[in-house]
Amino acid sequence: MAPRGQAARPPAFGRADRLLASLLSEQRDLTAVERFEQFHREATGPLREPYYSALLPASPPGPGEQLAFEVDLERCSGCKACVAACHALNGLDERETWRDVGLLVGGPAALPVIQHVTTACHHCVEPACMSACPVDAYEKEPITGIVRHLDDQCIGCQYCTLACPYDAPKYEPSRGIVRKCDMCADRLRAGEAPACVQSCPHEAIRIRVIGRDEARVRAETGDFLPDAFDPTYTTPTTVFLPAGEGALRAADGGTPHPEHGHPPLTAMLVLTQLAAGGFALDLLARLAGSADGVGGAAYLPTCLGLGFLGLGASLAHLGRPQYAYRAILGIRHSWLSREVVALGTFAKAAGAYVAAEALVPDRLASPGWLRPASLAAVAALGAAGVGCSVMVYHAVRRRHWHASIAGWKFAGTAAVLGLATAVACLACSSASPPGKLAIAAGALAAAVAAKLAFESRDLRGDRGDGPLGQAAWLLRGPLRRLVAARLALGVAGGLVLPTAALAAAWGGVPIVAAAAGLLALAAATAGELVERHLFFVASPKPRMPGGLPS
Repeated sequence: MAPRGQAARPPAFGRADRLLASLLSEQRDLTAVERFEQFHREATGPLREPYYSALLPASPPGPGEQLAFEVDLERCSGCKACVAACHALNGLDERETWRDVGLLVGGPAALPVIQHVTTACHHCVEPACMSACPVDAYEKEPITGIVRHLDDQCIGCQYCTLACPYDAPKYEPSRGIVRKCDMCADRLRAGEAPACVQSCPHEAIRIRVIGRDEARVRAETGDFLPDAFDPTYTTPTTVFLPAGEGALRAADGGTPHPEHGHPPLTAMLVLTQLAAGGFALDLLARLAGSADGVGGAAYLPTCLGLGFLGLGASLAHLGRPQYAYRAILGIRHSWLSREVVALGTFAKAAGAYVAAEALVPDRLASPGWLRPASLAAVAALGAAGVGCSVMVYHAVRRRHWHASIAGWKFAGTAAVLGLATAVACLACSSASPPGKLAIAAGALAAAVAAKLAFESRDLRGDRGDGPLGQAAWLLRGPLRRLVAARLALGVAGGLVLPTAALAAAWGGVPIVAAAAGLLALAAATAGELVERHLFFVASPKPRMPGGLPS
């Protein structure tokens, strides 16, 4: 009953009161999302700091020191939690990885060892990626020693991916740039551990301070990983704590695989060397007494046009060609920058010389030394450009690209294609005497024979004989059809078709002579393009040992 003086409340009002009380009670209880947000908002420091603080250095690096990864191989299980965390926390693209896991095997027969190893960028004391980069897109932090990549500065030339022997910089085609591990520098700055360190369930990865002199001593004594590239090249700072007994080796057995062919670079190298060889041969012919050079009036313009075509093709290699002008920024330390400057200067000088020959030939005739001196200067610039191209590949220390190999191949291409262009121009010129064509065809046959003989050395050895043996194994195995095509094109362009052009010229059939001469140039050029393709694909890329798909 209701109290005296108050009317009785209907039962519905009681139910409404209980509903209201229930709703007010629910509003006082936070949802799971709200509790999560409140928990993190009120946190005063990194939440997992008690777990990973022991995996970070107690103090920052001092003079002559830097930060480095330390990997305890005894603890690494190959679970790839570090790979997944690195991918997620750095927002990497679908197939992009900055950390990889490899496998080492070995140990005594009584107790075989299977050892996983996790690797990323080693933040080297002397990083090859930084010295190779033509646009200064790398920097080494002076205090921490972390090697960082500046994405906005990168033009996507990928030279750093050739220079690094540990496969740390990775080219991302969708972005047109290279990216790499930066040891989660922003997280370290905020007191957080890098993603890989924080995620490892076995605490196999930690960050430590290492003296640069200590890193150099470790490199000189070979204290690194089995089957890894010579550490004295870049002085990597990662410390791998050994595990297991007996010698370990890469689980993949060092089996080589064909590498990327880089078609734009192939075209650029072959055609710029054709142009450089053409101007050098024309100079030699004029010095020998030939008034119209080695191939007549059309010869140098043809060489120049093909050279410009090669330079244009090189832009297709860049991930961000609109920033190609930056490629000269690293001229103090990058052979690629020097190649760009040398070939660019050669192209401008060659263009000026050809224009002068076409527009004001009388100005080159007086004084008498001006024409040969001008041509010699252009030829010297072309030779410098070819020399820089040789050093671009020699500098990355792949044995198959050593200057003693690449130098002869590049010079041989210049000679072969310079002579093939001369044969084509002479065969197409009705005013050219057959005797001059015979000299050019004979010289071309000799040059092609010498170059093919030199290239045959690449077929010697087995994959157990080091990098050169691995290249030979690739050429005799997976790439044997390309090797056969290169030989056939070389013989056709250097011997068969020039002989046919010469026979037609002697027989008074100029149309056949011209067609055979042009086909000789096409076949010789195709042969050199195949050879340069093999130059890239048959050169095994150094990587961290025992790589597994990540």
